[in-house]
Amino acid sequence: MGDIAVHEFISLDGVFEDPSWTFDYGFTPRMGESLGAITDASTAILLGRATYEMFAPAWSTRTVEDDPGAPFFNDTHKYVVGSREPNVEWGPSTRLGPYDADAIRRLKDDNDGTIFTSGSGTLVRAMLRDGLVDALHLFVYPVALGRGRRLWDDGVDATRLSLREQEAFDNGVLHLTYGPA
Repeated sequence: MGDIAVHEFISLDGVFEDPSWTFDYGFTPRMGESLGAITDASTAILLGRATYEMFAPAWSTRTVEDDPGAPFFNDTHKYVVGSREPNVEWGPSTRLGPYDADAIRRLKDDNDGTIFTSGSGTLVRAMLRDGLVDALHLFVYPVALGRGRRLWDDGVDATRLSLREQEAFDNGVLHLTYGPA
């Protein structure tokens, strides 16, 4: 049985939308090693349709010379959740259709490794609500943005998590790994 590891770049106030605001902090080699450890352990990618459509043009033309993560993103099988068909094609992929917790459970049952998820806020929120996330990797940036889509919307039920690991990087970013409480 597989597990789901979610990765998010997030501000102190929970904003994860359009992480171009992270550029001001740089991406340290240790951050790359930490993210690489997550992707190296993964055998599949699970994305929401909108994130899939954003990632496809950003990654599909990259090579290992451009970014060491390119082979993972381009060659690993991707599973796409969304009520509409993606408007792009990218590497090996399967459309799962609209969000269905049981379909995600079957995907976990059928996969022997870690299933990597990044971005995909609507999908991640639903998986957190349904207890499907096994590891939540938050790369927390030392900035409160004050606006933008947050990983947790106002009015949702409390999500209880247990801190599993933490590491601090020289640029002030924290990598916090949570699991179910």
